[in-house]
Amino acid sequence: MSWEKIPHSDKILFPESGITKGELATYYDAVANNMLPYLSDRPLTLHRFPNGISREGFFQKNASKYFPDWIKTAKIRKKNGWVNHVICDRKETLLYLVSQGTITFHIALSTLDKLDYPDKMIFDLDPPETNFDMVVEGAKIVRSFLENKLGLKTFVMTTGSRGLHVVVPLDRTENFNVIHDLAKGIAKHLASENPEKLTTAIRKDQRKGRLFLDYLRNSYAQTSVCPFSVRAVENAPVATTLRWGELEDKGLNAQTYNISNIFGRLREMGNPWEDFEKFTGCITEPQRILWDLGQNI
Repeated sequence: MSWEKIPHSDKILFPESGITKGELATYYDAVANNMLPYLSDRPLTLHRFPNGISREGFFQKNASKYFPDWIKTAKIRKKNGWVNHVICDRKETLLYLVSQGTITFHIALSTLDKLDYPDKMIFDLDPPETNFDMVVEGAKIVRSFLENKLGLKTFVMTTGSRGLHVVVPLDRTENFNVIHDLAKGIAKHLASENPEKLTTAIRKDQRKGRLFLDYLRNSYAQTSVCPFSVRAVENAPVATTLRWGELEDKGLNAQTYNISNIFGRLREMGNPWEDFEKFTGCITEPQRILWDLGQNI
């Protein structure tokens, strides 16, 4: 499938900014080579808005029975059953899913060949309201601890929604249970060290204006937004990979880049995460790290 064959391409999906399904498909067609390395071989969760973002969308894990046979799928175990996830490993699949009203693509933190062992650890920094300065400060705190205390390599990206993701590539020697416990321990430690700035409180009424340091994505069957994925927000902002130095730009926010300006950025600087897979951090003695952190929580 090519973007020119997208049905109902003139349907407006973003009513205030007037962005159509055809324009969304044109974006995904153009960005596919940058995006597919992050999608390939991972169970996919679709966030679909067949009638546009002014109507309630839905999340879809199971591939629809009417999806064509050439769409690759994989049966993935879940509690008390199985899920037949779509695997998006080529542009034709990406564009077909857009034709079905998919706006945002969420990916697993592990690949098909080793589903119980994540190849990344993610901290999702979610601010109260739209305080992006708080997000930037929190990201720097997280980075400093992960790199200077644990010797891990970190990457950063906008979510296209409200905050930032700080991401650590892993070598897949530890399973989700270990990585979840470690991410939880790190988040709680950082919150205890910065009690006026950071919190791990899941309930919003308990955060009291602090930055929510979300570690919960580091679990089996949980997902994170795929780099270069569009979010269901007016002007079609894009989850964008960054260089750490870009956080010093006072004009930066979670929605700075969108389907209109992302390609100028890519032409100018390429993809800052191009070498992501070269770094596969090994977390040595995770239980010792947790024990050490426990002394300060």
